[in-house]
Amino acid sequence: MQQKIHQGRNIKRFREMLGIKQEVLAHELGEDWSQKKISLLEQRELIEEDILKQVSQILRIPVEAIQNFDEEQAVNVISNTFNKEAFIGNSGAIFNIDPIEKLIQLHEEKIALYERMLKEKDEMMARLERLIGG
Repeated sequence: MQQKIHQGRNIKRFREMLGIKQEVLAHELGEDWSQKKISLLEQRELIEEDILKQVSQILRIPVEAIQNFDEEQAVNVISNTFNKEAFIGNSGAIFNIDPIEKLIQLHEEKIALYERMLKEKDEMMARLERLIGG
């Protein structure tokens, strides 16, 4: 029996792995979104294609990752594939990307996102102050 993929849970997993809060994802998705709406989205098993595309662009992961990731299957593959000898014997061939470089890249992207959000917050505060005559 094939296990169903829970797309909302996958969004939550990827979002958390990338260190992105629900509020940040909601902000990036637009005015119609809130932290509560993201929380509800992450509880849904199936998600509309257009929303999946938007989320995948923001998280910078393929839509297929959200649609197909099965944590149990991934754990089984890892536990059945990697043993001490396989890891030591093939350590150069297993990883094609430098995890430190990827981590630095993700960190820089997160900093840029937070800086953009802070700038927008400051602009919004200035507009509010002008509106209330402060």
